[in-house]
Amino acid sequence: MRALLLDVGNTRLKWGVGQDGKIAKTGNIPQQKIREQGVGVLTARLPRNVDAVMASNVAGPTTATRLAGLIGAHCNTDVHFAKTARSAYGLKNSYAQPRSMGVDRWVAMIGAWAELHSACLIVDAGTAVTIDAVNRDGQHLGGQILPGVALMARALATDTSDLPRVTPAKTSTYDGLSMFAGNTRNAIQSGALNAVVGAIERANKTLRSNAYRPKLVLTGGDASRILPTLDGSPLHRPHLVLQGLLHMLDVEHNRSQ
Repeated sequence: MRALLLDVGNTRLKWGVGQDGKIAKTGNIPQQKIREQGVGVLTARLPRNVDAVMASNVAGPTTATRLAGLIGAHCNTDVHFAKTARSAYGLKNSYAQPRSMGVDRWVAMIGAWAELHSACLIVDAGTAVTIDAVNRDGQHLGGQILPGVALMARALATDTSDLPRVTPAKTSTYDGLSMFAGNTRNAIQSGALNAVVGAIERANKTLRSNAYRPKLVLTGGDASRILPTLDGSPLHRPHLVLQGLLHMLDVEHNRSQ
């Protein structure tokens, strides 16, 4: 089975082609570019010859409706949208109202669990940062949500009178003594990045102090900057949501055989 996988976020749409349990080809496009240039800029990049389309969408129902029609016609197949569940694929959700959890978090957990089948701490460092803990039995212990690095920096410029608008540098890690910056712009970048790093480290430390030994898994646009600042051997899975979608499809396909 050849599948088109879509991770539809508020800032960016990521896609991949899954086959034989692996993601062979990936790409992404900013949502702003789709809005400015029309949906043709998206379909021009996507394959047509697929057997199934599976999507994780957190960009709202209007986007889901447009995608269902557009991608359905492009690939001549229905688009299936992942939904957060109380339990599925070996995981048990901690939310009393599972559908109130962003589906991207749920699918990322599925992707990590399918690979590790052990306690894990899943971090998606994008526009927002989500941190979710799963124990060795697949029980979701709960999570955290905080602003991402760029969002924090933007909030300082928006809600203060004297601080400048700063676009966080993609390469600087601001670890060690370099976190103490000598100018305001670098101080904002360092503060925002290290706020995220500190939240991850505290979550990991808290789990370990409570007898959990989680594997740390990072995904999202800022993951590559955060990884060098963390102790241990964290895993970088840039396509974790796509991996989760592919696992869901493979399981359902095997059940139907």
